[in-house]
Amino acid sequence: MDAFYASVEQRDRPELVGLPLIVGGTSGRGVVAAASYEVRKFGVRSAMPIRRALQLCPHAVCVRPRMARYAEVSAQVFAVFHEFTPLVQGLSLDEAYLDVTASRALKGDAVTIAREIKRRIRERTGLAASVGVAPNKLVAKIASDLEKPDGLTVVTEDRIHAVLDPLPVKRLPGLGRKKGDEVMAAGIATLGALRGASERELRPLFGADWQSWQRRAAGIDDRAVDPDRDDKSVSAEHTFATDLAEPAALTAELARLADKVAARLRAKEIDAGCVTVKIRRHDFVTQTRQMQIVPATRETRVLAEAAQRLLAEWLRAHPRAKLRLLGVGASDLQTAVQPDLFDAPVAIANRKLDAAVDAIKQRFGHDALSRANGLRAMHESVLGDATTSRTPRPPKHRTNEPR
Repeated sequence: MDAFYASVEQRDRPELVGLPLIVGGTSGRGVVAAASYEVRKFGVRSAMPIRRALQLCPHAVCVRPRMARYAEVSAQVFAVFHEFTPLVQGLSLDEAYLDVTASRALKGDAVTIAREIKRRIRERTGLAASVGVAPNKLVAKIASDLEKPDGLTVVTEDRIHAVLDPLPVKRLPGLGRKKGDEVMAAGIATLGALRGASERELRPLFGADWQSWQRRAAGIDDRAVDPDRDDKSVSAEHTFATDLAEPAALTAELARLADKVAARLRAKEIDAGCVTVKIRRHDFVTQTRQMQIVPATRETRVLAEAAQRLLAEWLRAHPRAKLRLLGVGASDLQTAVQPDLFDAPVAIANRKLDAAVDAIKQRFGHDALSRANGLRAMHESVLGDATTSRTPRPPKHRTNEPR
């Protein structure tokens, strides 16, 4: 989808159409979750700090993310995908791979299918999608980005080198900005140059993986579209407008995040057997703490209490520490089982309370109801406040260096 979050906001609020729009944290500490094409002309891009984005485009309009709304529109888009093939591998709310090999007999060739998918998405959501059609996932991904917005790029087997070779090396998915800079600094500026480089040139850059990167530059990819990839974790996090050190405020924020995570588990009808707390200090050092939950659960109170214990343990070891971000994650996800007839009364009460809260929020909006232990939480908006991750759960007591 093209500038998905921003496009949804402009569709829902016509007064934003044509304006340089940023979706993301509205404080100076936030980051850009999505940038409309109008604001991209000024160099603004996703994941950029809001402060930097507003330096580039001082007259940009900033709005807070509405993840529940984006998920709702995403479901409409994915429903279109499934009308053409069951082989749909979602990467995020706004991106997916589709294998239409077996669909061509009934639906037409791949280009015909791509055009019809774009038409139905536009008809049902009012939004534009860009599609890449290619023999494999890697080339299709690159192709989908070449003619945005509202693009349709077809790369046949015999045209792979002709299309890929002139592209900047940073177009290669997975390379990353930092590694891309290193590769360019080594004199390898295009995918064609990377494809034709020698082992002597590539091994210092990629180590033992140099051949796999060379193959990717050549558009070689044998990965299948995997429709059965399950979410490995569900998480929510918040970047504070100013660093927080007060334990009561941190506890309230953590309660609010745990509430969000638990609600998403219930929406997916899955339980979590592990809770993780993510803690980022004012100096950007990030640490995580996690604990197992037995039995696995989706009850807000149980998940929140576990998160609070983890935070309290960390705070005891780091008194008066100033934090710029907190996050709560749930992993070891399991299909929810039927509640036991002889469950403890407290578990039954928790589930009834959660069901009532979910019903009220579904009808009147997420902000219609707040739990008392989260009322002290700060209300600055953030990026990553509704994250579903497909990465394995983090190891226990992991520490990451500042990035």
